[in-house]
Amino acid sequence: MFKALILFSILFTFTIGASRANASNYAYYGFEPDIVTNYIAVKKKMGYVRLTVELMVAGDDFSIVEHHAPLLRDAIINIIGQQSEAKVKSMKGRAEIQLQCEEQVKELLIKETGQPLIKKLLFTQWLDN
Repeated sequence: MFKALILFSILFTFTIGASRANASNYAYYGFEPDIVTNYIAVKKKMGYVRLTVELMVAGDDFSIVEHHAPLLRDAIINIIGQQSEAKVKSMKGRAEIQLQCEEQVKELLIKETGQPLIKKLLFTQWLDN
């Protein structure tokens, strides 16, 4: 019983250590300046959104993602520009847009580098009118 407890403690410690090591290998790439773009508004009103986008990137891949940032930024702007006002203003719609942007960014990075390179795309600030 005592040996089993010690073995469990050792395995638990290694598991926690390994997960912390993996988490610390990530960095966040933020698009500068913030992304500002229009979206489809009703009644011929001009709608715009300003957002801060962060990409969770493995530390070794940071410079590669940074190199492709203009392509990724353009893709995000194009996706948001095609959204309806209702989708832009709803929490559920924003989550769908975020997922769509993440999938597109990963797809572009796979096309350019052969790997998705990002773990997650996050909208850390969202302002719309």
